[in-house]
Amino acid sequence: MKLKTVSVHIVTYNSADDIAECLSAVLSQDYPVKKIVVVDNASSDGSAEKVRAFYHERTAETRPGAYVNSTSSPTLVLLENEHNTGFAPAHNQAIAGTTTDYVLVLNPDLTLAPDYISKLIARMEADSRIGSATGKLLLKADHSLVDSTGLRMNKARRAFDRGAGEPADQWNESGEVFGVSGAAAMYSRRMIEDISVEGEFFDADFFAYKEDVDVAWRAELFGWKAYYDAEAIGYHERGWKTSGRSGKAMFIKRISYINRYKMIYKNEPSRTLLLTLLNSLPYEIAAHGYSLLKEPKLLGAWTSFFAQRAVLKRKRRYIQEKAKRQGREPNKEYSRVDS
Repeated sequence: MKLKTVSVHIVTYNSADDIAECLSAVLSQDYPVKKIVVVDNASSDGSAEKVRAFYHERTAETRPGAYVNSTSSPTLVLLENEHNTGFAPAHNQAIAGTTTDYVLVLNPDLTLAPDYISKLIARMEADSRIGSATGKLLLKADHSLVDSTGLRMNKARRAFDRGAGEPADQWNESGEVFGVSGAAAMYSRRMIEDISVEGEFFDADFFAYKEDVDVAWRAELFGWKAYYDAEAIGYHERGWKTSGRSGKAMFIKRISYINRYKMIYKNEPSRTLLLTLLNSLPYEIAAHGYSLLKEPKLLGAWTSFFAQRAVLKRKRRYIQEKAKRQGREPNKEYSRVDS
């Protein structure tokens, strides 16, 4: 039987310290990778040069814009953007440049065990309704602790990495999850094409942060499953999320903050909106009270929401209408949403 094809997509932004190790792990996979696409978002630390050097070290023959190790190795492509387009647009750029059956979206600070890809594809091939999958992602600094085993979302529509910071041996049970972290997410091309809105898989208006949650929610609405395989292992450096709130730049806080509301606006069905408002009210009061006292500049993020409201409204209409046509049975959309 012919193997399904897979491409690996990596977006770099000042990732020179990590990218060679990440690429080496991809080349060490026991499943054939057809293409590796690295999109560099105008790094200033020599990330693109580091990628080129790595390619040349591993390359037997080259052609403009692509590098080939051997007849059995993946095509390696480096795309260099003139400015930082953001995580979501850059990954859309990579997706548009490939036609493989599966796409592995991978962070440059993450390394994979050699069977990561083969285990996830085997699981997804066993159930055609699984559109996304992830393995057990552990912290590089401490392999006994979990980085992510998928995504969960509570009734207030706040999303979290399942098991983050908990002992890895407590997460040995594979199964369905709400969604998968974009750090090492396997997506089927069938799902990518089915849930894309206006030609975009990741919402480019998000720039970065919560774009993977947005995809997970949209996929859930359209009837797709997400899966966690506890035997597929990856190791994540995990940057800004472990630095503490005080260590994050305001522009990061603003993007992460407002993307949650953009996500809710687009994806929340009308029939569950009131219940969600009631469930989220205590959090909203506490969070916005804190922001008014400690970080009033955070609320300036609403300017981007209102500037994009017409586009968000158009996307919401498309998502909700399609969800009614092909989504899950009524009142079962959030079977994997936590309390």
